[in-house]
Amino acid sequence: MVKLDSAKFPTKPDKYVLSNNMYECLTCVPKISVKADGTDQKVTGHPYYDTMAVHIVNASSVEIVQKKDGKVMFTDTATVADDGKKLNEKFTDSTGTQPVNGEVTSARVAPGPAGSHALSGSWRTEKVESISDNGLKVTYQGTENGLKMSDPNGNSYDAKFDGKFYPIEGDPGHTMVSLKRISDDTVEETDQRDGKIVGVSRMTVSKDGKSISVDYSDKLHGTRTTYRMEKQS
Repeated sequence: MVKLDSAKFPTKPDKYVLSNNMYECLTCVPKISVKADGTDQKVTGHPYYDTMAVHIVNASSVEIVQKKDGKVMFTDTATVADDGKKLNEKFTDSTGTQPVNGEVTSARVAPGPAGSHALSGSWRTEKVESISDNGLKVTYQGTENGLKMSDPNGNSYDAKFDGKFYPIEGDPGHTMVSLKRISDDTVEETDQRDGKIVGVSRMTVSKDGKSISVDYSDKLHGTRTTYRMEKQS
């Protein structure tokens, strides 16, 4: 299970502008620019959603709903603190067979344009306050020259250490994985979508076999995240 208190998040901030009833995510890949009128707006190039609805609740809070083929995939309620320095996000990830709920706090790095909504500006993830257990658990099983993975949300793969790409079953983003055995205790997983490398994880098992240290490089956003998983009895 992932230990949230072990996570170290990217230093590169997320950037948003919400002004004149338009919402922009400047660090999304690809960038997003949609009307902030609460209706589903078409977006392209995103594997897990094809519409986004942005509803301005009040001067400090915004609700965002992302859908794919009409199905809700992700909801987020983002609220800026009264002093404007903190951003609290409560989310539900519905991309799997059961929802994953969580809460994240970010710190302001830079303000948005004059006259824009409080959400505007640059924000750096500071702490994951909580994530439901089904979003933290993953099961690995060694196979002959390979590895099997599964999680409680319907995602799984059965891949070999042969450099070939294998599908993640149940993943609506159609991610493929390739495994490489670096040493007796370290495996490198490369994730690919539409023929493009999107991320690389290096997983190292501790000497006592009770934990795994993960170093993840997000190739789309140019960021790095590290965390530790502890073995469950």
